Amino acid sequence: MLPLNVTSETGHLNAVIVHTPGREMELVSPTSTGELLFEDILYVDHARQEHSLMVDIFRLVCGKDGHVLQITDLLREAFDIEGARAQFVHEVCRRGTTLNLTAVSSELMRLSPDELHRFALTGVSQLPVVVPPVPNLLFTRDLAAVVGDHIVLSNPATPARIRESVIMDVILTHHPLFSDSRDKVIRLPKGVTFEGGDLIVASNEVVLVGLSERTTFGGIANVASELFARTSVNHILLVNLPKQRWCMHLDTVFTFASPDECVIYPPLIELTENGNIMYLARGETPGTFSAEICGSLKATLEELLERPMTFIPCGGEMLLDQQREQWTDGSNFFAAAPGVVIGYDRNNRTFETMKEHGYRAVPAESFLSYFEDGKLDEDAKVAVKLGGHELSRGRGGPRCMTLPLSRKPIADVS
Repeated sequence: MLPLNVTSETGHLNAVIVHTPGREMELVSPTSTGELLFEDILYVDHARQEHSLMVDIFRLVCGKDGHVLQITDLLREAFDIEGARAQFVHEVCRRGTTLNLTAVSSELMRLSPDELHRFALTGVSQLPVVVPPVPNLLFTRDLAAVVGDHIVLSNPATPARIRESVIMDVILTHHPLFSDSRDKVIRLPKGVTFEGGDLIVASNEVVLVGLSERTTFGGIANVASELFARTSVNHILLVNLPKQRWCMHLDTVFTFASPDECVIYPPLIELTENGNIMYLARGETPGTFSAEICGSLKATLEELLERPMTFIPCGGEMLLDQQREQWTDGSNFFAAAPGVVIGYDRNNRTFETMKEHGYRAVPAESFLSYFEDGKLDEDAKVAVKLGGHELSRGRGGPRCMTLPLSRKPIADVS
């Protein structure tokens, strides 16, 4: 069993779900990139090498008692259970209406676990149907969000990602690792959308959500109601984002680097005095909440967390640099431990700014060599430079590619 426990964005990582690119990424063609939400074709071998290096860092940080889980392995293990295969087939036929799979549902059920696993990831089978692959499985963050000991299952906004949501649901429902968390899964109703990149856990009581291109207000209202009813969350800050691809999720413009530091995209996050921040507070009746427009995101966050916050600008101080590096996920850092963050090395101005705030910028290979025993200095501030030249072409950074399941609680910051 694997208990869920995420009460911050920066606590020492214990368990995480990732997906190293596989055959499904090789099936993206020039004519299918738009449909599959990609803007380019990745050099898959290099993308796999870059991702594997990131996974090595996670294994180092998690240590021998931690869990760095590949979602494809979890799905294959779940498919050994007949009920898991039945759920997958039923839900893919029901939700993937554009694929017209109902006519071959019986044939899908007769596939072996290995054959169904290959079909789930690549769409490839001997059946007379044309099914696209799921290359966006790379971005496991969007599939769910762990808050405390609960996990919110995403309702994706686009047909291209429905099968990923089904895969995650099958794993949570049937895989033995999650047997103790079956009643901790929050499923949202049909008709609303929510994706995990739009949820950020600031503390055990404070959560941020993005009203974005991919997450609707109905999705946020349902998430808020469930979190207020079932978890220790008392405060939710809603950030209203432009409904555009360059800021498709909140974590493309705002991430935590340490308990009191955030990397932000200034043109959007610093201009929050115009009513695009809404404060949701737990109501007196379970599952209810009140809402009001508030001012500065920074000031409101400082008030709720009861500590000063430092906002570090992605791309430095120049607007053009900020725009260029936000586009290549300069704001999308992933914290593996307090003050130990991973970002793409191509965002030079962002790393220079991190150094100005006391971070030591090191290549991923050097980090692995120096901390080979897995023991991190609690006072260290390290920005790990991951070579993501191919991965970044998929329009997602290290946070997008990680779904943390468990982190060690962090001490209160004075």
